[in-house]
Amino acid sequence: MLSEFDLIARYFVRPGHPKNRATLGIGDDCALLAQQDGMQMAISSDMLVEGRHFFAGADPRKLGHKSLAVNLSDLAAMGAEPTAFTLAFSLPSAEEAWLAEFSHGLFELADAHGCELIGGDTTKGPLNICITVFGKTPTGEALRRDTAQAGDDIWVSGTLGDARLALGALYQEYELDAKVLNKAAVRLHTPQPRVALGLALRGIAHSALDVSDGLIGDLGHILKKSEVGATLNLDDLPAGAMLQKQAQEMRRRFTLAGGDDYELCFTAPVSKREAVLGAAMAADTPVTRIGSIDAAPGLRLLDKAGRPLDLNIPSFDHFASP
Repeated sequence: MLSEFDLIARYFVRPGHPKNRATLGIGDDCALLAQQDGMQMAISSDMLVEGRHFFAGADPRKLGHKSLAVNLSDLAAMGAEPTAFTLAFSLPSAEEAWLAEFSHGLFELADAHGCELIGGDTTKGPLNICITVFGKTPTGEALRRDTAQAGDDIWVSGTLGDARLALGALYQEYELDAKVLNKAAVRLHTPQPRVALGLALRGIAHSALDVSDGLIGDLGHILKKSEVGATLNLDDLPAGAMLQKQAQEMRRRFTLAGGDDYELCFTAPVSKREAVLGAAMAADTPVTRIGSIDAAPGLRLLDKAGRPLDLNIPSFDHFASP
């Protein structure tokens, strides 16, 4: 059976792999990261718990991808360039086939974003994965939640709701055709962090965050921090390709409060509309204008005819019952 150090050496130390970020990586009590003048470090940490954030028996390669993707999404929301990450996790047993697949999915995404594994910890226990990611952004240019301004447009990247559509089918809330489920599940299991868009929006967007727990709840964080309100055009929300095939009630509910989308929601001045579209084109990421920031507090929902909608749709809560 693999020891802790054998496990690390075999699956997470990469001999000969270029180390461009850390001056000292895996193998000592701490990693060392060089700092650059005029730059700020962005740091985020996310924990994924089996049975809460992913199903027991989840595909390990996809799980490796998602474990890092949810953290890179946080950096994207700050307009930060990924540099390095740590991995701490507990495992019921050191299954080599599982570790090989998990590390493959993890490093495939890490390499795509130039993000180096620089340390962490392992122990025996229920499957629990915690990644801390480090990024950099020029001082004063980070995208934040507390800087939205009245009159800003509200935008969202990509599409919303397919991940929630797949999750509901897997929880047997309803039935989906197998082909539809498999296509929707791609968004659930292998989200794509919008790092390139976040970088392109520096100097254009006023505020941003990533949509992980549902648009209505996550946008609420911007409204609270910035002390503003918003009007959303609910039927303008970009539904995922599979969700578009469903009834209007489901489309509205899952685009507004689906969760697990890992898209960017951001605000920008009306005068920056062309710049936003240019940033989206440069990042090869579609964006949709979905509403506006208001001086008056509260969130107002409108249908496609501009009529007010009174919907009570809560976002995901990590401490609520599954």
